[in-house]
Amino acid sequence: MKPGVFPDDPDLILSITPEQAGWEYISFQARRLAENQSWSFASGENELVIVNLNGRYTVRSNRGQWSGIGTRKDVFEGAAHALYLPRRSKFTITAEESGEYVIVWVPTDQDHEPWLIKPEDVAISVRGGDNVSRQINDLLPSGAPVHRLVLVEVYTPGGNWSSYPPHKHDVHLEDEQGNLLEADLEEVYFYKIDKPDGYAYQRVYTDETSPLHKAGHPIDALVRAENNCAVLVPEGYHPVASAPGYTTYYLNVLAGSAQTLANQDDPKYTWVKDTYKQKDNRLPLY
Repeated sequence: MKPGVFPDDPDLILSITPEQAGWEYISFQARRLAENQSWSFASGENELVIVNLNGRYTVRSNRGQWSGIGTRKDVFEGAAHALYLPRRSKFTITAEESGEYVIVWVPTDQDHEPWLIKPEDVAISVRGGDNVSRQINDLLPSGAPVHRLVLVEVYTPGGNWSSYPPHKHDVHLEDEQGNLLEADLEEVYFYKIDKPDGYAYQRVYTDETSPLHKAGHPIDALVRAENNCAVLVPEGYHPVASAPGYTTYYLNVLAGSAQTLANQDDPKYTWVKDTYKQKDNRLPLY
């Protein structure tokens, strides 16, 4: 999905609804605010997370007040702040400095405590190797004290691949001991590129294990992702390649049958993991 123009809501950059996506859980918006301007919203029967892309914000709500949310000038400078709010939260976000932010929400029947995740709280790692090296920021990781949402920031240097070997999470699968092998998750990839002309390519494809594939609706799509674009992954494998000379950022939002990143590789490509010799020395970015 590409960013749009919304005359009735000029601060909206991009919007994804479950009806548009054809799935059950994730609603997503990327928004902007000018300094000293405000925007109000209510979570209803949803858990909700606000992620700063840049700028700095104050949030006043019936769950508490937080100020100074956001310290980075852009996504390539540092990790995000993320504010988690439970269902039945009403809030107003005000820009202390103009900027952009993301808000995501999913339905829940559980109540969890509000939680401000600060950059210093975010675990940062370099995953993969060689030209499959990428930086991972675990904003809202598996096992976090929430119901469904998982959020991850990923940085892929120019010429590198990420979400590779291709992996999927489109069936809920446990072994005989009840250990979770794979979860059934919806996923949004929201992109930022470090220079204006940059882009990435993302392939989304299913195999015979996918429910859509079994139903006679296989997916095999190759998408060019640019700044402020989103790629929706309802099912299937979904590797990413970053154009040489450009660093690709994406915010992953996932939700589904479990609060986890449990997934399985495409067995045709998982052998690549055994060939890595070193990490890309361009990472971590910070």
